[in-house]
Amino acid sequence: MPTSAAALVVEGVARTFDTPAGPSSVLRNVSFEAWSGDTIAIIGPSGSGKSTLLNIIGSLERPTAGRVRLGDVDVTSLTGRALANFRARQVGFVFQDHHLLPQLTAVENVLLPAMAIGATRKAQFRARDLLEAVGVAERADAFPARMSGGERQRVAAARALINGAGLLLCDEPTGNLDRESGGNLVDMLIALAQREGVIVLMVTHNEEQAARFDRCLLLRDGEVAAHTPSASPGVGS
Repeated sequence: MPTSAAALVVEGVARTFDTPAGPSSVLRNVSFEAWSGDTIAIIGPSGSGKSTLLNIIGSLERPTAGRVRLGDVDVTSLTGRALANFRARQVGFVFQDHHLLPQLTAVENVLLPAMAIGATRKAQFRARDLLEAVGVAERADAFPARMSGGERQRVAAARALINGAGLLLCDEPTGNLDRESGGNLVDMLIALAQREGVIVLMVTHNEEQAARFDRCLLLRDGEVAAHTPSASPGVGS
């Protein structure tokens, strides 16, 4: 294990929801650490709280208890402008649906988050550099309708990193892709972690893909544990 301070610390995170039947605990005591360049897969049964955990780490939801720290920032204590700035600059999201705007080209979609914080000419160069890094440089001026599902997801990953995020959160990004395209996307995420030094967390049901990451965490009964996934082909996504 690295001896330097962890870039991401998730400590004792719990999340309880109020339901007609009473409080329901989805996350009870989730703790783990990650370092720059780490790739971590998060697996678990449907309804185990994987997406909730990702949303808490990315500051989209607040935990009932516990804390999340990214670098020197206590994410769970952020509010107002500081919270919005953190989301815009420090965290990138890639979802099962790419959420690209159909009326914009690939490079224009990548530039959108940079425009929101005052894009510069440097951001335009970075957008094309990221498209090259994810393997779709030749599609920079193509519209989403003219791209394959795998290409659209690669553009979505580039968009997530345009503002220099140190944390890339991926929620079932291969769920709508065939096995080959999904495998290629995982190749790209691993390469991005190495190239950009970002931490990649990916929620997935696909153990074959999860086995390729540095670590795999199994979320069950509200807690996480280290897990060795099966790398056998044919596991559904």
